[in-house]
Amino acid sequence: MSTSPDEIDAALVAACFRQIAAQGWARLSIPLAAHEAGIALDIARTRLPTRYDLLRRFGAMADAAALKGAVAEGPVRDRLFDLVMRRIDVLQTHRDGVRALLRAIPFDPAAALLLARANLCSMDWCLAAAGLPARPHAAGLMAVWAWTVRAWDRDDSEDLAATMAALDRALDRAEQVAGRFARSSPPQEPAHAE
Repeated sequence: MSTSPDEIDAALVAACFRQIAAQGWARLSIPLAAHEAGIALDIARTRLPTRYDLLRRFGAMADAAALKGAVAEGPVRDRLFDLVMRRIDVLQTHRDGVRALLRAIPFDPAAALLLARANLCSMDWCLAAAGLPARPHAAGLMAVWAWTVRAWDRDDSEDLAATMAALDRALDRAEQVAGRFARSSPPQEPAHAE
């Protein structure tokens, strides 16, 4: 087995999600996943000490996939579409396990809070890659992400057409809301020279 940290993480994460798909989030055992993946326990302990570290590492892997080769030109909307779908593609790689995780999260408040914070951080990175400031847009992109994940969870098509259509609608809605807020902002007072 390769000693590359990224390859070790990929193998360990994949084994964890296979286990989650088969037995559920609550019964996940990282040592058993490490055994299945052929990874020594001391290395697995360093890479993923707890199941919550699995969530952090998986989110970082999704971010890396989204940011690597992110489109730097064209309309911002197209860039955001590409970034979100790149993250969805990572979820799709471990579809059964991720879907089982999504069903378990409401019953694990610590995991739910960790995911909410991690996803908000991920949205900041996606916005930066799209050329937008995070502060006024992170909550909007977070809503787009949540809506898209919900659609993905129900989308059993090979090409994820329903997921892409849902993302398109969510971006439309986000643009409408952003435009409405921009139009309703009070005008700035012009600066007067003293």
